[in-house]
Amino acid sequence: MIGALTTPHPLATAAGMEVLRQGGTAPEALIAAGAVLTVVMPHFCGLGGDAVWMVVDRKGQQRCFLAIGQGIDRPAPKGPFPTRGPGSILTTAAVVDGWDRAFRHAQTDMGGRARWEDLLAPAIALAQDGVAVSPSQAFWGDFRKTESGGWPGFAAIFKDQGQPLRAGHLLRQTGLAHSLREIADRGAAAFYKGDLARRIIDGLRAAGVMIGPEDLARTHTREVKPLSLPYRGLTLLAPPPPTQGLTTLQIMGILSRIDLSGLQPGGADHLHLCVEAVKQAFLERDTIADPAFAPQDTAAALAAGILDRMARDIARQRALPWPHQWQHADTVFLGAIDAAGNAASVLQSTYFDWGSGVVAGDTGILWQNRGAGFHPDPRHPNGFAPGKLPFYTLNPGIALRDGRPELVYGTQGADGQPQTLVMLLTRLIDFAQTPPEALAAPRFLLGRTFSDSRDSLKIEADAGPAVLADLAARGHEISPIPAQSPIAGQAGIVRREAGRAMAWHDPRQ
Repeated sequence: MIGALTTPHPLATAAGMEVLRQGGTAPEALIAAGAVLTVVMPHFCGLGGDAVWMVVDRKGQQRCFLAIGQGIDRPAPKGPFPTRGPGSILTTAAVVDGWDRAFRHAQTDMGGRARWEDLLAPAIALAQDGVAVSPSQAFWGDFRKTESGGWPGFAAIFKDQGQPLRAGHLLRQTGLAHSLREIADRGAAAFYKGDLARRIIDGLRAAGVMIGPEDLARTHTREVKPLSLPYRGLTLLAPPPPTQGLTTLQIMGILSRIDLSGLQPGGADHLHLCVEAVKQAFLERDTIADPAFAPQDTAAALAAGILDRMARDIARQRALPWPHQWQHADTVFLGAIDAAGNAASVLQSTYFDWGSGVVAGDTGILWQNRGAGFHPDPRHPNGFAPGKLPFYTLNPGIALRDGRPELVYGTQGADGQPQTLVMLLTRLIDFAQTPPEALAAPRFLLGRTFSDSRDSLKIEADAGPAVLADLAARGHEISPIPAQSPIAGQAGIVRREAGRAMAWHDPRQ
């Protein structure tokens, strides 16, 4: 067995699989794949973003790496935070430091032997020689064509004569290639100290960003213990605060109190219970914040009494009235299990599509706007402060059986992440569906989208008119969306069974 890997782009998957074929570890394969994704999917992730890693080795030892940039040293903005432009940059970027932390873990604990220059070589070549613009990038470029006109440095890379790049256009990113090459030659530290770091700071400052070299130099990945929850014979792992991994485990903990086995997969009862479990957990989510600034009692949040109460509060035939605050984000999921049985599950992101829209000078690096994840009230647990990590929607997962990795999973989609995961996990575990069946089946999204500002329950139309009518009768405000809609999440699954690993990605991508 050589292992298996999933990403949202074939070139990234190919780069990661080549590492596995050469005997590399799951983290090393995902560094190579993640680097390629920064080139081929710049609208969703990049060197100016963050990542969250879940890693479990073949012996069952668990690690979580929070590669999240901290709040920069500046006064808290007044009023609503900008979501685009220089004012939206309130944090540093930690994805490169996260690669380094995962790389060192692979070398010291998994027998990894890869070299930085080999892992980054595919990404460097694609940035230098060019890559065809994907339909996804073309869509988001066109969708933001009006507002992107004023984004510093954006048009020079991502537009052609002032117009968004069309699918198939050869996109060359020579500045990004040079930045990647410096990291390959000098290691991850080059991003945070030295010439590349200086050029990043100079480029951001020239655009009007209040950031200093000490901000980059202080950026580091936190290693923390994953949260865990038993579910139908498996142990589900998720990253702790400031991520919403706690929310995903609460949802699954609520459902563990309910017997789903006799229900029809994708039927009205199944969907209703999942939606209502999501609501119960989302009601508790507003207090999630950086535990270094706001203590987080995750044990209490996952305690049996709390989950019992949430389950009891679900009415089987009546929807709980909504709306509540909605989080917007776009990201990429990548996961792998290698030949030795080591597993890694990762999400990379620049928050909104195209992040802040600000390119850091001549580096080719598009910076994130993750600071928009802070609460505008400084007294709130998630209020902005220098050095603080914002609330984070990223929550990749791994499921263990008898202490060993069996499932690696995750999805794009901000608030939609726990919602997509609950549909995948209940289909895989409660209804024993295959990964292709679970990935292709209809899903829901509670809340707003970029194209629909209503806090309604979006459900893919192939759920069927009878199911939609039943849910509407229970009080859900139903907004049908097309079958296989990208807004219902773009997930990936890797499964290991009987000594063999296989991987699948979402047909919606």
